[in-house]
Amino acid sequence: MAVTDADPRLTSALAVQLGQWRTTLSAGAERVGWKLGVGERESIGSGPVIGHLTSATRLEPGAVYRADGLVALHADAEVGLELRLDVSPDADRESACDAIAGFGAALELVDLGAPPDDPESIVATNVFHRAFALGSLERSLPADGVEGRLIVNGEPRASATASQDFAGLVSSAAALLGEVGERLRAGDRLLMGSVVQLPVEPGDEVIADLGALGRTHLAIAPA
Repeated sequence: MAVTDADPRLTSALAVQLGQWRTTLSAGAERVGWKLGVGERESIGSGPVIGHLTSATRLEPGAVYRADGLVALHADAEVGLELRLDVSPDADRESACDAIAGFGAALELVDLGAPPDDPESIVATNVFHRAFALGSLERSLPADGVEGRLIVNGEPRASATASQDFAGLVSSAAALLGEVGERLRAGDRLLMGSVVQLPVEPGDEVIADLGALGRTHLAIAPA
């Protein structure tokens, strides 16, 4: 179900974040899309929160990320998707589903240790985001569900089953963005929230394996 009448604390925090987003775009970065936060630490109200994605933090699969100055670097295996149509703020779940072009694997790097730690400030500072890589987003969801795994230095470390209602989350994201004068656009790529998360360290090589949706990977530069 779409988010309506969003908590004023959330819209206020999101307005601050989107001010930073517009500054980044004005400086030459390209719009990529959005990330959804579905964890307890960032939760404000009943639905997901939203962060932004631009080319400033996008890495090609296999790239090396320098984690200088980060406190608690974590890797998230996530389902990524791409939109083929705009999604209006009042879109229902069916309309949101129709707007999805395809799915794939995503890997996000987040810093969970740096302040601030109140939900409003977390949203205002882009929901822990540091970098991301996307696989091909052209696949269909498998009928038997999606399992995400994180493989670190060649060793499977953790796995979980994705429980998200992806179309419902797209609808909720569209409604929330509508509250602050923005929209989901055709071509936007979305990270749909962590399926499985692990701490990572300098020197690690990390693979997000989403089974039938493919995989993508990054390396963390040695210290």
